[in-house]
Amino acid sequence: MNQKKLLDLKKKSTIIRKYIIDEVFSAKSGHPGGSLSCTDILTVLYFDVMRVDPKNPKWADRDRFVLSKGHCAPALYATLATRGFFPEKDLYTFRNIDSYLEGHPSMTYVPGVDMSTGSLGQGISAAVGMALAGKIDNKDYRVYSILGDGELGEGQVWEAAMAAAHYKLDNLTAFIDYNGLQIDGPITEVMNSEPIPDKFKAFGWNVIVLEDGNDIEQIKNAVNRAKRTKGRPTMVICKTVKGKGVSFMENQYGWHGKAPNQEQRDQAIAELDAYLAGLEA
Repeated sequence: MNQKKLLDLKKKSTIIRKYIIDEVFSAKSGHPGGSLSCTDILTVLYFDVMRVDPKNPKWADRDRFVLSKGHCAPALYATLATRGFFPEKDLYTFRNIDSYLEGHPSMTYVPGVDMSTGSLGQGISAAVGMALAGKIDNKDYRVYSILGDGELGEGQVWEAAMAAAHYKLDNLTAFIDYNGLQIDGPITEVMNSEPIPDKFKAFGWNVIVLEDGNDIEQIKNAVNRAKRTKGRPTMVICKTVKGKGVSFMENQYGWHGKAPNQEQRDQAIAELDAYLAGLEA
């Protein structure tokens, strides 16, 4: 990836993080921690990888994306708005009773959302179905999905993993936002799903582990490797930082589902603005 493109993606991800903070602040509810940790994955997918058309969200030959960890809708909404699917000003209506931007993504109301999600485990199952449909219909679109690491406690995830390998869905690339924390604390204490790479390998997946899952170049390289893999789906395990980009939210599971107050919002935006200014210097 050339440096100009890398810089542009870093700027985009920072802008998206600012929107996430303001979405949750405006709503006085939401999930900032996991939204901030998966931002870089979404940025790479929507601004450098996926074949999509904001003017034609239902384009039959588009690539598909499913946010299996649907509670992190602020990240998806901010990404879609920044990509041009709907006005950015609408982000400030997040979770408002009259808004189409609900707490979890709805394919009925939100342009660019390919699958309604929220009940954990169901999103990756839908992504497997989309990828299988693409194979049956001889389509060349690819399907992408992001799961939370806490979501791996859902049995449905492993049923989907088994099916994806059985049907040799090499048009499916999934990511685990592996920040190590869920609403009640470390995943290893709540419901230990380790060793995650070994389990997906045993299910027949191509597995890629990113030691820095917030590194844009690592994410893009993983996608390229997935595209070259034939005969099996790919799982990219991204070791991320919950609350990435906001100092007092980083690695704090208390920010899984809590909105910042005015002072905290202002500090978060100031930190992100300072990082953005450094990129533009």
